[in-house]
Amino acid sequence: MKKHFIFLSVVFFVVFLFFIIPTLDKDSPPVKGLEGTSTMKEQLDRLIQNESTLDGAIIGISIRSASTGEIIYDHMGATRMRTASNMKLLTAAAALSKLGEAYTFSTELTTDGEITGNTLEGNLYLKGRGDPTLLQEDFVEIAKELKKKGVKVIDGNINGDDTWYDDERLSPDLVWSDEHFYYGAQVSALTASPNKDFDAGTVIVDVLPGSSKGKKAVINISPNTSYIKVINNTKTVASDEEENLIFNREHGTNTFVIEGNIPIQSGNVREWMAVWEPTGYALELFTQALEDQGILWTGNINFNPSPEDANIIHSDKSMRLSELLIPFMKLSNNGHAEILVKEMGKVETGEGSWEKGLEVVEKEAAKLGVNTDSLVIRDGSGISHVNLVPANEISKLLYSVQQEVWFESYLESLPIAGEENRNVGGTLRHRLKDTATQGNVRAKTGTISTVSSLSGYVKTKSNESLIFSILINNLLDEEDGPFIEDKIVSIIANQ
Repeated sequence: MKKHFIFLSVVFFVVFLFFIIPTLDKDSPPVKGLEGTSTMKEQLDRLIQNESTLDGAIIGISIRSASTGEIIYDHMGATRMRTASNMKLLTAAAALSKLGEAYTFSTELTTDGEITGNTLEGNLYLKGRGDPTLLQEDFVEIAKELKKKGVKVIDGNINGDDTWYDDERLSPDLVWSDEHFYYGAQVSALTASPNKDFDAGTVIVDVLPGSSKGKKAVINISPNTSYIKVINNTKTVASDEEENLIFNREHGTNTFVIEGNIPIQSGNVREWMAVWEPTGYALELFTQALEDQGILWTGNINFNPSPEDANIIHSDKSMRLSELLIPFMKLSNNGHAEILVKEMGKVETGEGSWEKGLEVVEKEAAKLGVNTDSLVIRDGSGISHVNLVPANEISKLLYSVQQEVWFESYLESLPIAGEENRNVGGTLRHRLKDTATQGNVRAKTGTISTVSSLSGYVKTKSNESLIFSILINNLLDEEDGPFIEDKIVSIIANQ
């Protein structure tokens, strides 16, 4: 009797398996414990636990529904973290909220004198109002506008006016070893950029091998300006030797020291270098343009503010803020972030400083639902190691900005995963190229020493839009960060 009962039980179980298991739909919720069918939470928890490069590091992850704002995954999401360039997400949102998509910067040419015949009798002023997009050709166009008015001689001084902002050139926590590179460039209301990346306050240094071994390398500066002095301590070496060029700028000067070896068959080696005192750099390009237009002057080149009652000869306008956001966010331009901070301070309080500008950033962030009591903000770019923001607050910002009239401009400014065009893919153009993520992720990257970050929007395989923020601190090598972030985003995208 007992054996017969056991036999019937086995038969019943087999029949159960035969009829029930095939009815499980492929889209049914994953069964915990089965290979390849674990939930997103289980996959992320396992990754965090098993990823060796996270040993001793801290990672904050916040994932929200883009439609409801509900947090669907949180790992240390309320813990304040260093953000690196994810700070730009707050700065861009605040700038759009405060200044508006159509906002432009201006540069004015003014005088305290009058034009009589072909002579400007009085002083000429080039007044900067923060435009980071001025190129060498823009100064030429400004000089041409003066020439169109018949001016051939300026009987007075030529002045550069950068008083729209304060005279603090570097953000409070900038590491001294960064100040001669483009990402640590000085901020001035009167500045210039070398190309359409618009890295204000910088020049491009190109190094090519000499004609034969033992010769010095050929070094070119763009734009070509006497503002820069180059000390060439380079050497052209055999093609099988390594390139080890070092770029430096002597502190407090515009003397660039380039040293090291470059192989004879090497291609061009390029570096963006920050100038010392960008106001003088811009004024140098302008006076060079005046000379090229045949305009002479009798006085000196000075740095003085334009009188309040000065006559405006010409006003040059920048691109709209919505357009500036493309190089700012796609290419993670630190200088743009800090200029926008100072501009917000100037517009709101009349003082173009970091202190006043960051007050505006916090005020606008609070309007967008961010708990500013949980933040420490020291700059607009995220280069400071003192900045602290929880991942949950970044994801909250990304959720709330979707309701703003300027959201499309904000979204358009974010790098798109795997898109090769640098003005589309930006800093994500070489990342997240698998099927689930390429073209489906729009996010801001961030990297400073020991810190990596990635926050943005992702469309999943099930066509759901999710918001994520990943902040990783205390990495032994910050270059490990993107590898971990991409794994996390791939897990999210494959849901």
